[in-house]
Amino acid sequence: MQTPINEAIQTHYTRADLGDVILAALENAGKDLTRLTPEDLAPIDQFHIRGRMATLELARAAGLHAAMHVLDVGSGVGGTSRCLAKEFGCRVTGIDLTDEYCQAAAMLTARTGLAHLVDFRQGDATRLPFDDQAFDAVWTEHVAMNIPDKARLYREMHRVLKPGGTLAIYDVLAGPSGPVLFPVPWARTPDTSFLATPEALRRLLEDTGFTVADWSDTTEAARAWFLALAEKIRREGFPPLGFHLLLGPDFKAMAQNQGRNLEEGRIVLAQIVARK
Repeated sequence: MQTPINEAIQTHYTRADLGDVILAALENAGKDLTRLTPEDLAPIDQFHIRGRMATLELARAAGLHAAMHVLDVGSGVGGTSRCLAKEFGCRVTGIDLTDEYCQAAAMLTARTGLAHLVDFRQGDATRLPFDDQAFDAVWTEHVAMNIPDKARLYREMHRVLKPGGTLAIYDVLAGPSGPVLFPVPWARTPDTSFLATPEALRRLLEDTGFTVADWSDTTEAARAWFLALAEKIRREGFPPLGFHLLLGPDFKAMAQNQGRNLEEGRIVLAQIVARK
């Protein structure tokens, strides 16, 4: 059953004909639609701060390799799933709440020739439609900000992981200096934003049965990256390929606010590796 929060989140992210919009933008950017690579798609499909660079850093910290089956929770249009499959040879299953994203993800995965390694399911991260101990690693980037019931989220992740399995998290957390300025890329209003503090997240993970193996504060790198992005948008406008295609024209205000939220310590970034 759909909750009002889930409906509001889907409304925030859904864009009609998203697949066609992305293909038109790729063509505009001079890409060959018959021979797309994950690198071609990176400006739009790595939908998190610091993009592909952050994904590769977390994957190396988590020790991903080709023998693993990875669950990508909140897989969006599939960029991270494709990146992990191509760079590390993993088999990846992505799950996302937004059906439009899952359809676009499957289409782009087929066009990059990675459908043999990557598949997608529409579903709720707090009710994962998978068996116990089904995955070697569970992965999530910039997703928990939209989920109020975090205890249930991490319990589900723990349930579907094999014993000794790896949880890899890259997330936006509540900073020490006051409320977030909206709109931001994950929420237009506070109604669908649920940030945990670093201390609360660590406690949640440990209470769920995870052992935190590695915790890096990546706020400084995020701040520099976002300020450069906001300045580039201010100077040159939107590029042919970018997050504005997913979020529409108010992405400009979102990017400016995100820069300020980072600059003023309203949000912090963490890269976390934990074991079951």
